[in-house]
Amino acid sequence: MTQACAHIIDDDEAIRDALQWLFKTRGVATRLWPSAEAFLEAWQADWPGCIVLDIRMDGMSGLECFEALLARGNRLPVIFVTGHGDVPMAVAALKKGAYHFIEKPFNDNDLVDLVEQAIAHDDENRQAAADRGTVEARLATLTAREREVMDLILEGKFNKVIADELAISMRTVEAHRSRVFDKMKVRSAVELAQMLTALR
Repeated sequence: MTQACAHIIDDDEAIRDALQWLFKTRGVATRLWPSAEAFLEAWQADWPGCIVLDIRMDGMSGLECFEALLARGNRLPVIFVTGHGDVPMAVAALKKGAYHFIEKPFNDNDLVDLVEQAIAHDDENRQAAADRGTVEARLATLTAREREVMDLILEGKFNKVIADELAISMRTVEAHRSRVFDKMKVRSAVELAQMLTALR
């Protein structure tokens, strides 16, 4: 598993070095990128962490980099570092899904706090996606009949009613119910309902 880190994208070497030192004092791992182009060339969809992106750079701007990342389906939270005149642009980026922006000159601790929150946010999103994937994989193991029985269980119907509706015996309903609980790894209809509600 790749270590979560803050990807610092800035064309000013002195700023990159200063931010790396700042994050190191708070135990946050970093990777430094001298340009948006260099980052995009190396970018991988499964990298955990966040991106600290200067809005104004030579070559590709931070906003152009953000647009390119959006087009690729990037899930890493993006924090823009902006000058005073760039705030309207940063606000527009927030509306498109950027995580946050911080204005220069910024308080060092405020920036690190923001980065730590963004990394935690990314971790929560990845965990939720993994959990969703697990539930979907379990659902995929159910037969068509087991799905029918499960849907009726979730409607709160008793075995006898399910048996009548599906024109099968009570014993068959009980067998299907047991297999549904087993495959979904739950002990009760309530637990099953909670699991599937979280999926929506």
